[in-house]
Amino acid sequence: MSRTPNFTGWRAVILHREDSNTERLERQLGLLGILSTRRWEPLTSWAEANLVLVDADQGWDDLLPPADGPSGKPLVALLGSEAPGRIAWAMERGASAIIAKPVSASAIFPALVMAVSIHRERLAVAGELRHLEERVRMRPLVHAAVEKLRAARGLDESQAYATLRGFAMQRRLTMEQVAAIVLGGAETLPEVG
Repeated sequence: MSRTPNFTGWRAVILHREDSNTERLERQLGLLGILSTRRWEPLTSWAEANLVLVDADQGWDDLLPPADGPSGKPLVALLGSEAPGRIAWAMERGASAIIAKPVSASAIFPALVMAVSIHRERLAVAGELRHLEERVRMRPLVHAAVEKLRAARGLDESQAYATLRGFAMQRRLTMEQVAAIVLGGAETLPEVG
C-alpha cells in the first residue's frame, strides 16, 4: 500500500464486551475520526462498517458473517491470550492485524493501517485469481481456434497461434476473446504475413 488511509468518516464495529480496553479503543478511534459502535452480539452483515474489531479471546464461530474468500471488511483481532486456538480462530476469520490486550493507544493506528492494507491486497489477489481462473477456463477456446486456423489455412500450430496472437494484439483483445470471434465466425482473420 503506497498511502496511509485517512480514517475520517469511517465506521467501525467493535465486537467485544465493555471494559477498559474497549473504552480506550473507542476513545482512540474517535480521535482518528472513526465513528465506532461496540456490541457483543453477532455482526449480521459486513456492510455495517468499514472495519471490524473483534474479541478473539472470547469470539465464537457465528460472531462474524460468512465471507467468500477474504473477509468482507478489514478485520482486527483484539487478543490477550497466547492460546494457539484463539490465534487460529482469528486467522481463520480473516484477521489481518492484532491489537494486544491490554490495549495501548499507540498500537491502534498501526494495526488499522496494516489491516486495511492487507485486506486490500487480499482483495486484489482474489480478483487476479478469478481473472486467471477465467482465462484457464477459456483456454479450450484458444486451442479450438488454433485448430480451426490450422485446418482452414494449412498452418502449423505455432503459425496458427501467432496469427491468433497478432489479431489479438492488433485489436487489443485477449486471446480468449479473439478465439471466440474466430470460432463464432463473426470476423475473418487477416492473412498470415
